[in-house]
Amino acid sequence: MATTERTPFIALRWAAGMALISWRYLWQTTPLHRTEEFGDDSDLPPALPADLVDEHSQLAPHGVGPLFHRRFGVHVEGGSLTAQELIDVFSRRFDRAVPREVAAVSRRTGTRGALQPGDELVVRMPGPWDAPVRVVERTPESFRLATLRSHLEAGLIEFRASPEDDGLRFEIEAWARPSTALVHLLYSRLRLAKEMQLNMWVRSCLAAAALAGGRARDGVTIHTRRCVWPQ
Repeated sequence: MATTERTPFIALRWAAGMALISWRYLWQTTPLHRTEEFGDDSDLPPALPADLVDEHSQLAPHGVGPLFHRRFGVHVEGGSLTAQELIDVFSRRFDRAVPREVAAVSRRTGTRGALQPGDELVVRMPGPWDAPVRVVERTPESFRLATLRSHLEAGLIEFRASPEDDGLRFEIEAWARPSTALVHLLYSRLRLAKEMQLNMWVRSCLAAAALAGGRARDGVTIHTRRCVWPQ
């Protein structure tokens, strides 16, 4: 489909997605515990395996503006899965872990089943950006994705689970910069994209609790550290 033919569809999808996600945010009943502070060099993203970085990669050095180090977390109680089982199910059903009305997930490479290093996905968002990513790390209790060209961000995101008290701790940790000056405006200045991202990953935390067969206790914690990207 040509770009000019897609323009009305993109605009309509953007408007509908924004309206729906804003409505759900206003009626959010899950407690959100938010903290924001200035960061430092300890917030820089972890290194990646050299064999999984190529000309299609779009990492933090390629971004614009500050680095946002964000962590979303939830305590899952009453579930029936172990941490390893939850991550396995979460990676197999990643399309169910994001809000379907505003994002659709499909595989570009790799086979069906649990995600493995080298697999590529694309998350189609309600706007002029798709969000292609590549799996760059997989452990029994976590997997990490790196952004590719045309993503609205430049960086990494990790999904992990671990035992905690009488249940599980599920976390999403992201190290990312806006990919362009326009995204920098929407994310850092107007905070529009930032709040959309927050709503999306909060709902993914709740989806993880549901996939585990449990419930989120005491809401979702969101910790954001903003730091100047070193020159």
